[in-house]
Amino acid sequence: MPICIPGDLPAQDVLSDENIFVMDAERALAQEIRPLEVGILNLMPNKIETEVQLLRLLSNTPLQINVDLIRIDSKAPKNTPEAHMRNFYHQFDEVAGKKYDGLIVTGAPLAKLAYEDVKYWDRMTEIMDWARRHVTSTLFLCWAAHAALYHFYGINRRLRQQKLFGVFNHQVEREHDPLMRGFDPVFFAPHSRYGEIPLADYRSVEELEVLASSAEAGAYAAASKDKRVVFVTGHPEYDPDTLAQEYFRDQKAGLNTAVPANYFPANDPSQCPLVTWRSHGSLLFTNWLNYYVYQATPYNLSDIA
Repeated sequence: MPICIPGDLPAQDVLSDENIFVMDAERALAQEIRPLEVGILNLMPNKIETEVQLLRLLSNTPLQINVDLIRIDSKAPKNTPEAHMRNFYHQFDEVAGKKYDGLIVTGAPLAKLAYEDVKYWDRMTEIMDWARRHVTSTLFLCWAAHAALYHFYGINRRLRQQKLFGVFNHQVEREHDPLMRGFDPVFFAPHSRYGEIPLADYRSVEELEVLASSAEAGAYAAASKDKRVVFVTGHPEYDPDTLAQEYFRDQKAGLNTAVPANYFPANDPSQCPLVTWRSHGSLLFTNWLNYYVYQATPYNLSDIA
């Protein structure tokens, strides 16, 4: 079954070229099923690129999904046309009365700011609290994962001197948790962040379970025991060349960013990257939609509490 998105959203052409089934709203109305309602709070500056990455992963499921793109404020993003934001994004206040089966909150390039110094932190905390009442399961990615851990459990990150940057191997810690179903015992995932939280801090919270971790990258996936809040500290959605683009952008800006680890063959940026994470990234989103959302959400969304 498809994801349902506006017919003229730029992601539709990209996904159609990849033979991914997408459906516009008019056709979706003819389907005699109750589709899942999923919101994406997109905090990344390049909205369109992130939309494509997430919609690609959400599409790999037999479930029909209606997607709302949500913005956190009305400020014009640097790398996305304002017309795109007006045409395809909802202000949070426009959807605050709605309930969702699932919500995805993306990362954000706010690595070195204290949370309280983020210009939209008050709105961010409002949305996080709203999600606990209005969403069956919320998936927080990268910066948003650390921000949610801080807000809900008082766990603060510390900043690394050098960015954790590259593709790292991880070990499944709870193989029978539905989110890890089908995972190999060892798998790879990209990271690009300065923030880190020691594994011991996760384990100190009775309500949390660490599902997968890495000796180099720390906790990768964790969840509350009721499955309503999920934290993923890496970027399973990244395209093959996303880390390369970031590396070359940093080099052009004169930043002393190291070559991303375990990414370029022979650590040589002139070579095409090795892609080792896409199957597990897709499986992570499929498992989240199936086991944490679809099989847990009520048929009547108004029953979410």
